[in-house]
Amino acid sequence: MQFRQQALSKLQSPEEIDLPVRFARPQGLLVLTVTVVVMIAAGVWAVTGKVSSTVDAPGILTHAQGSYVLQSPVAGQVTEVLAQEGDRLRADAPLLKVSTPQGDTVVRAIAAGRLTTLVTSIGSVVTPGADVAAVERVEKPDDPLMAVLYLPAENGSSVPVGAKVDLSVQSVATQKYGVLRGRVKTVGRTAQSSQRITAFLGSSQLGEHFSRSGQPVSVLVELDTASDTESGYRWSSSDGPPYALESMTLTGGAVHLAEQRPIDWLLP
Repeated sequence: MQFRQQALSKLQSPEEIDLPVRFARPQGLLVLTVTVVVMIAAGVWAVTGKVSSTVDAPGILTHAQGSYVLQSPVAGQVTEVLAQEGDRLRADAPLLKVSTPQGDTVVRAIAAGRLTTLVTSIGSVVTPGADVAAVERVEKPDDPLMAVLYLPAENGSSVPVGAKVDLSVQSVATQKYGVLRGRVKTVGRTAQSSQRITAFLGSSQLGEHFSRSGQPVSVLVELDTASDTESGYRWSSSDGPPYALESMTLTGGAVHLAEQRPIDWLLP
């Protein structure tokens, strides 16, 4: 009670009536000024600034026509292998010779392409419908490579045609040679099953690999070409790797989505 009385008497002291009232310290005014400036700058950035985002997805280098699985039309034993993995085949080119009770039968390629997988060898016994090879469809030796990315289905609608893509290639040291450049050519609008991926790539292992997290959508990426690099494609480094790229090489892709203004995130 005594302290309260002293405080009241001090406030009523005539000597202090004419003293100016201090509403804020200088330090407080400085903090307030900085806060206002930051808020104004943030507002301007939200309206005029641009923010880009990316979506990552696994993929593979291949040709746009895909691959096909060659199956044996007969039952018998393989007595001769007439082609090797990596060979370029013409349509109807011989691959295997199979001995059957009715005589020797030659298993031939259905369409021109490159033999990527041969799953039989001399002495193997095959049955009708058994997979014997996978052939990548390539009409001409100089047909350009493409990249196929497999995105989660929920991200497919956010990828625009023409979007820039950076590809890290499994056979290329990214830290030394950089990433491969490309642009989205087409975006699949339906999810792909493991069987459908297998049919396109000619490999059940790849079908399972790309669909292990659910059915994805495919994104076809056209690679940027460059006449002054050994690979024939454009890289983030000046030269890229000193060797050619091979199809059926695994890649990882980062698709650059359309730029947005930060304020768009707040608008309905």
